[in-house]
Amino acid sequence: MIGRFLWPLVGFAIAVVLWSFGVQHLEARTPIAAMFAPLETGRAFIAMVSGPDIWEHVLVSLKRVGIGLLFATLVGVPLGILVGMSKAFAQAGTPLFQLLRMVSPLSWMPLAVMVLGVGDAPVYFLLAFAAVWPLMLSTAAGVAQLDPNWMLLGRSLSATRWEVVWRLVLPGITAQILTGVRLAIGIIWIVLVPAEMLGVSAGLGYFILDTRDRLAYSELTAAIILIGLLGYALDYAARFVHARWLHAVPSDQAR
Repeated sequence: MIGRFLWPLVGFAIAVVLWSFGVQHLEARTPIAAMFAPLETGRAFIAMVSGPDIWEHVLVSLKRVGIGLLFATLVGVPLGILVGMSKAFAQAGTPLFQLLRMVSPLSWMPLAVMVLGVGDAPVYFLLAFAAVWPLMLSTAAGVAQLDPNWMLLGRSLSATRWEVVWRLVLPGITAQILTGVRLAIGIIWIVLVPAEMLGVSAGLGYFILDTRDRLAYSELTAAIILIGLLGYALDYAARFVHARWLHAVPSDQAR
């Protein structure tokens, strides 16, 4: 039990030591590197999280994450069900989906601004575009793993296609959808910061640019650490929900 908490602390301590040595090495050639040191960053972090300004940016970013994830779910889950249930749709759409999936979401930034303008809309598009693929693939994999006897039973009871999807497919693939949600959150959080550099006036990405323009490099490093901590918290929450779901239903139903 002690080792469960001790080893992570050891890992972080080693990382801080290496960080400090790296800054000292750079400081000889670039004096400004001293502002990135752990001690300076720690002071800036405490001052930053103690004030209200950063939390306004955090709330804006979390709102964008939620909306982007919602759009991705509304598109990705139905697409995944279609891919898993329709062989013709899978054969027609999979090559296109794989091609689009391999395009970096950030490649769409100029087009997103041209079509949707400056503001939240292009950010929502980029986040949703990045997150839709893990949701679609996880959903399709879940449909493929369903027991075929369930489908035969539904058809034998004269269930409509909608009833089969609503009463058999969705309950049977919830665990896979939650896996896709967890993967999607991780991707969204990575894309969020550069996406928020598209002319918006709030958010963590905007805050990073603002600290750079103000030459507040200690605060910039502190903001990077905060982004990592928030991302870890989001992933932990997603893993917690997924684990609770797996323990709340029988193992055969979870599959």
